[in-house]
Amino acid sequence: MEEVFQLPDKDNLKNKPEKRHFINEKIVRPKLTRGQIFKRLLLWGAGAVLFGFLAAVTFAVSEPLAKRYLTEEETEESSSISIPKDEPESMTEPETMETSSEAPPETEPIEEMVRAEMARYSFSVEDLVKLHTSLTNLSQETDKGIVTVHSMRTQMDWFNNPVETSGLYAGAIIAATPEEYLVLTPIGAVQNADSLEITFPNGARVLGQIKGTDQISHMAVIRIAASELDEDVKKQIKVLELGNSYAVKQGELIFAGGSPAGIVHSVSIGCVSYVAKNVSVVDGVSRLFYTDAEGEAGKGTFLFNTKGQIIGWATDDYKSEGGSMTVVRALSDYKGILEDLSNGLSAPYFGIMGLEVTEAKHQEGLPLGIYVSSAVSDGPAYNAGIQSGDIITRMGETDLVTMKDFQGGLDKLASGDVVTVEVQRYGRDAYMPIEYQVTIGAR
Repeated sequence: MEEVFQLPDKDNLKNKPEKRHFINEKIVRPKLTRGQIFKRLLLWGAGAVLFGFLAAVTFAVSEPLAKRYLTEEETEESSSISIPKDEPESMTEPETMETSSEAPPETEPIEEMVRAEMARYSFSVEDLVKLHTSLTNLSQETDKGIVTVHSMRTQMDWFNNPVETSGLYAGAIIAATPEEYLVLTPIGAVQNADSLEITFPNGARVLGQIKGTDQISHMAVIRIAASELDEDVKKQIKVLELGNSYAVKQGELIFAGGSPAGIVHSVSIGCVSYVAKNVSVVDGVSRLFYTDAEGEAGKGTFLFNTKGQIIGWATDDYKSEGGSMTVVRALSDYKGILEDLSNGLSAPYFGIMGLEVTEAKHQEGLPLGIYVSSAVSDGPAYNAGIQSGDIITRMGETDLVTMKDFQGGLDKLASGDVVTVEVQRYGRDAYMPIEYQVTIGAR
């Protein structure tokens, strides 16, 4: 019998939802056996031990590098050089208070008494030999603080072949910290130098880096990393003391060290023939020493007193034509600049040669202040518009009357600072105030 299949009604399919069946199953991982748990614990333990070993090795390897490159830099930033300043002696006799109606008995000054006794004393050859021997021994002791700065520069000749030029200069060790030693040397030693090699008196050699330069006084400070020196070398290094050059008097015995004969570690003995005070220099006044001791300024000559302290260095800036005397810059006038250079800072530069307006000139109608005898060409003051003949009366918030006021105000500024400067400039009938904005430069 033939079966007949009947299709469902379409309307019924729309009204009745189709029933579908899905498989709902949950996969459950089997429980770990004791052996599997033990193996995993062993793997975790081995991984922890390996990680700790690698961490220890990494720390051991990286610690010296971290101390050398990170800790040292932080210490260098926190370490600073401080050079105490000296005050010039008073030019006037101090007033004394009267404690009695009776005049005190006249007493002969001690210096005159000593001078008179020395004039009556007859020096023998043995006395002179002892005196000369004492200075010689002192010069040999200070020579332990003198180093040789070997300046090297590589140039190309006409045929494009490298040619090395070098020069030997004297340097004086003036400061030391746990991180570095600082050497004062002529600026010619570092100008255009590709490398600087420092040789100590015992023969040890090490490379140096420029810490700071002063184009005005023609001196530079070189840094030697303490980490580059052996402990035996450090024990033999002598740091030379910076003396008070304001206390130096005419006629005093001195000696020149460094390179007075043009050769490093040479020495010359003499005396201070003349002391020139209040000499006009760039951005201040200074004093100069004239001595019969030899002095090669370009190679580095340092003047020492009888205590073995540095009191100045030779310069050719004020040497007269045909003059045989060695001219020396007084160290005390440059201690602030040396402190800046020793700390890697640029000493502030204004760029004038100036004089104080005296009370007598003030009575004649000149304003009190700093008379600009000349503005250094292309210097900060010159570029701002300050001219010769101007009288500077104010720098920032500081009123200027003396050169000490000017130098004190300049010391508070830094290279790159912009300061308002008020000057008095003479017009048709009177002085008129003018303000300038001066950008402080670097010496």
